[in-house]
Amino acid sequence: MESLERVLSEWAGYLLYDLLGISVESSLGVTVHYFLVTFTVLILLVILVTYLMGTIVSYLPMEKVKNYLDKHKHSGFGNLAASILGAVTPFCSCSSIPLFVGMMQARMPLGIALSFLITSPLVNEIAIALFWATFGWKVTLVYVISGIVLGVLGGIVLEKLGMEHHIAEWLKNLGKPVGQTQTRNKTFKERLPQIHADASQTIRKLVPYVFFGIVIGALVHGYVPESFFEEYISKSNPLAVPLAVVLSIPLYIDAVGILPVLESLVGKGVPLGTAMAFMMGAIGLSLPEAMLLKKVMQKRLIIAFFSTIATGMILSGWLFNLLF
Repeated sequence: MESLERVLSEWAGYLLYDLLGISVESSLGVTVHYFLVTFTVLILLVILVTYLMGTIVSYLPMEKVKNYLDKHKHSGFGNLAASILGAVTPFCSCSSIPLFVGMMQARMPLGIALSFLITSPLVNEIAIALFWATFGWKVTLVYVISGIVLGVLGGIVLEKLGMEHHIAEWLKNLGKPVGQTQTRNKTFKERLPQIHADASQTIRKLVPYVFFGIVIGALVHGYVPESFFEEYISKSNPLAVPLAVVLSIPLYIDAVGILPVLESLVGKGVPLGTAMAFMMGAIGLSLPEAMLLKKVMQKRLIIAFFSTIATGMILSGWLFNLLF
């Protein structure tokens, strides 16, 4: 993925700075460069993950999976498994959504799918390695545990609130398992038309939201200076942790990309827990993600999802400030 981003970055730089003559230092150059690279990467990821999940769902014994998870959902085992899956898969908050759609299509309980959706952007192996090198193993271990616990508890709480009725109507009707017994013995070639039809439907619905979400993220990335955030989440502000989460929501950046920002904030005196809350909000509660979620969740579920996760991030930030 890093190689692809590097190639795209060089291509976008050549197009903008060499051919069009836009200054590398200008806000316009930074904004458009960010948009071209991020939008291309995300669209490729959305297409790849959507087809991959469509193929997996086509072969999964959905009724058995659903019955097993339903049977064990009160123990929290399914939520823990989904959170760990999220931690070992390298998806950002937006590219996790096609996988979430695939889980809903497989008729997994909503709370379990949400546990994956919460943890996936917060924890991944590349970020863990960089985190370890920057802040040491103790901070990294507490952060990873916090991300997984947040996913488990967030999924359980939202399930208990009865939010399964508030996913999008088209998602409730997508790929109902009525025909699975008929396709069980089909070859991959015979399954492919249905996989393509379901994946195309999902991609068509998501692409406009990816576009507008990345436009917003790019504008914030290019035109809002880093010093703006440092000013409002300083050590002297008693409301710095909740404010850090709120201020980070308009951003869109992955766990790897925000680590230099985190290091910069800590270096300028921002407490580690406050900077951590800012990082978690930027990678787990971005505005572009909210735009995408509008297509797969109803408003009440989006509000409950953001409120629950934001509360967990604020508590995690205060815990970090207490421990470190």
